[in-house]
Amino acid sequence: MNPIAMALLKSPGECGADVAIGDGQPLGIPLSFGGPTLGFMACKKDMIRKLPGRIVGQTVDAAGRRCFVLTLQAREQHIRREKASSNICSNQALCALTASAYCAAMGPAGLGEVARACCDNAHYLAEKLGKITGFERVTPHAPFFHEFVTKTPVPAERLLKVLEEKGILGGLPVEGGILWCATERNTPEQIDALIAAVKEAIA
Repeated sequence: MNPIAMALLKSPGECGADVAIGDGQPLGIPLSFGGPTLGFMACKKDMIRKLPGRIVGQTVDAAGRRCFVLTLQAREQHIRREKASSNICSNQALCALTASAYCAAMGPAGLGEVARACCDNAHYLAEKLGKITGFERVTPHAPFFHEFVTKTPVPAERLLKVLEEKGILGGLPVEGGILWCATERNTPEQIDALIAAVKEAIA
C-alpha cells in the first residue's frame, strides 16, 4: 500500500486485512537512483510476535515525556543468529528515521494535503491525456490514486524519448501502453507542458 494514500482511504484494518505491507519511499525519502529505501509491515495485535524485525513501543520517561523504546527485537540476527527472521542494517534504520521525521513534521493534516494534491494532479493529468486521441485509459472505470495506464498511438519508448529530450520524465513503458504518475511535486503548469509536448510528439 502507498502510505500517503492512507491519508484519504480507509485503513487496511478497517477493510478487514490482517496484514498490510508497503513502501516507505513516499515518506520524504529521495529516489536516489533507486535506493536505499524501506518497506513496512503492520498486522493485528494478536499477530505482532510473528513479525520480523524490531517492534518499537511508546512510553513515558522519568520526566513524564513521551518517548519510544525497542519493545521486541528477539527475532534479529544479533540475538537469534542463524534462526533470526530479520536483518536490520544502517541504511534501513536511517531511512526509517527520515520517514519518522517526515511524518512528525507533516502531521495528519499535512499528509492529507499531500494525498489530495497527488490525487488531484493525477486525475488532472488523466483528464488532459484522455482528450488526446489514442490515449484512453486501459481501465477507464477503475479508481486510482496517483498512477494510471493509458494506451498510446505511437510506440511508448519513442514517445518517452521525445519527452526526455525536452526534460520531461514522462512515464514507464508497460505492456499495453504507458504508466503515468503525478504527485504533489507536480504543478498544473508542468502537466500542461507535458500535454503540449505529447501533442507535438505525435503530430
